[in-house]
Amino acid sequence: MIIRSMDDVNDTEADIKTENWRSRRIVLAKDGVGFSFHETVLYAGTESSFWYANHIELVHCIEGEAEITNDETGEKHLITPGSLYLLDGHEHHTVRPKTDFRVLCVFNPPVTGREVHDENGVYPLLTVDGEPVG
Repeated sequence: MIIRSMDDVNDTEADIKTENWRSRRIVLAKDGVGFSFHETVLYAGTESSFWYANHIELVHCIEGEAEITNDETGEKHLITPGSLYLLDGHEHHTVRPKTDFRVLCVFNPPVTGREVHDENGVYPLLTVDGEPVG
């Protein structure tokens, strides 16, 4: 059994902060459970483009609202508390928070916590020891 609080993650290497968002990575690949789990806040008035070419991501909104655009189709959706989106087709997407937008995210395969988005918004696929897969 794993018991963890946000205080265990705050201001550690698993607490990633950028000018557009903060992601606290609570369950990681090293935990060996087959997924990772994060709490992320995307800041109001920002715009972030992502493409998880190597991962499936589920995002569940628990606070705030944001517009998500499927950059491949142009389709837009308003995401509010209780809504979720699942990037099951590795969609290129852009998130535009109207307010601070707090979400819970699940990644499969799990991330290690050391990933950084590249110029395309992609996380590399890393092993638990931080080495690239492949």
